[in-house]
Amino acid sequence: MKRLALPLILALALAACGQDTLPAATEVVSESELVLSVRGEGELRSAKPTPLTVPGSNWSSRRVEWMLDEGSAVKKGDLLARFSSQESEQQLAQALIELQRNALSRAAKEGELDAAIGRVDVDLSQVAVQLGIARRYAEADLSAIARNQALDAIEDARFLETRQDVLEWQRDQSGTRGGAELAVLDAQRATHDINAKSRQDDLDALELRAPNDGVLLLTANWSGEKPAVGANLFAGREFGSLPDTSTMEVEIDLPQIEAQGVQAGMAVELHPVGHPDQLITSELSWVASAATVKGRENPVRYLSMRAPVPAERIAEFGLVPGQRFAARVFLLREPALSVANVAVQQRGGRSLVQVRKGRGFEEREVELGMRGTARSQVLSGLAADEVVLLSPGGDPAELLTPAEADGADGDAGAQSGDGADALLDAEADADSGATP
Repeated sequence: MKRLALPLILALALAACGQDTLPAATEVVSESELVLSVRGEGELRSAKPTPLTVPGSNWSSRRVEWMLDEGSAVKKGDLLARFSSQESEQQLAQALIELQRNALSRAAKEGELDAAIGRVDVDLSQVAVQLGIARRYAEADLSAIARNQALDAIEDARFLETRQDVLEWQRDQSGTRGGAELAVLDAQRATHDINAKSRQDDLDALELRAPNDGVLLLTANWSGEKPAVGANLFAGREFGSLPDTSTMEVEIDLPQIEAQGVQAGMAVELHPVGHPDQLITSELSWVASAATVKGRENPVRYLSMRAPVPAERIAEFGLVPGQRFAARVFLLREPALSVANVAVQQRGGRSLVQVRKGRGFEEREVELGMRGTARSQVLSGLAADEVVLLSPGGDPAELLTPAEADGADGDAGAQSGDGADALLDAEADADSGATP
């Protein structure tokens, strides 16, 4: 009896190691409520935020000395941040030095011009005296003085008249040229004045105050860093914003591959992350025209969209800007024919499915509408109660990928080893007199 039990156990173990052929997997097409949606997350923000920029002009450098924490509630006129600017202080000191240097240059130029005009006036006075004497001798009676003296006096009068004209021309030119040089110095002074005033304005604008009531939100730069104490910023850069909490919206970011077909007007369900009971229904009010990357470290492109949040929900749930929201965007929610995506094959730009015909299946082209992650809407090509092939079935080993097949072989080997061990244990029991 014990010897007969051993072949029976061996046969049972070998049968357990065998694999049955899998049947073909199919699906019956039916018209039912089809819900296609995509899920993502977003951030609650104001639809009308008041932008805050670093005070100053000309992109001057600023260092954050003190600032409020993000999320702080502020009133109009409250101090948000205080800055320092060593660069503006140095530039202001340099501008003041240039102003003093210009004043000294102008004083020296005025003195030089006055001295030049004074010398010309002295020469003109001397020429006028000499010209009067020469004219008196030139008009004297020849019987009273020598003829040669009269002729010299006439020549001296002509020379002195010419020199007088030249000196008057020099005086006019000195005034004109001196006026032009002074005008250049005045223009330089105006430039230095503007520069000094600009630097003084920069030093006067080292505080950022709230233009209205709101909640302080900081703006991150391209690298994702937000302003912090000790950071160096440039005047005119966006520092943050003060959202108007009466009009809020959630900005949702969906991966581009999942956001196909999303458009404004689609229904969306929102709730704060961790609070699914605070459900809010809304519609997409805006969808970006193109997907963009969100950072240098992540090459995935995301499509941005916005959904407004009703004011009564904001007050009811006590929502504040910056909260993270879970979002579900409904691509389609209506009765329709649908088919599983695993049943659809794409070939040459056509969508094909295998439809049961008799004992086999025939290939048929279908027109698809909205597509979800698991199912797709069927517009034409299929009718209700038709059977569609999902998987052809067959030998399970042939349906596995090479990696999965290797794992299956290992499992089968383990099962075989377990069976052999069981047989050895059973034989040992039989030899020892145990009942198998």
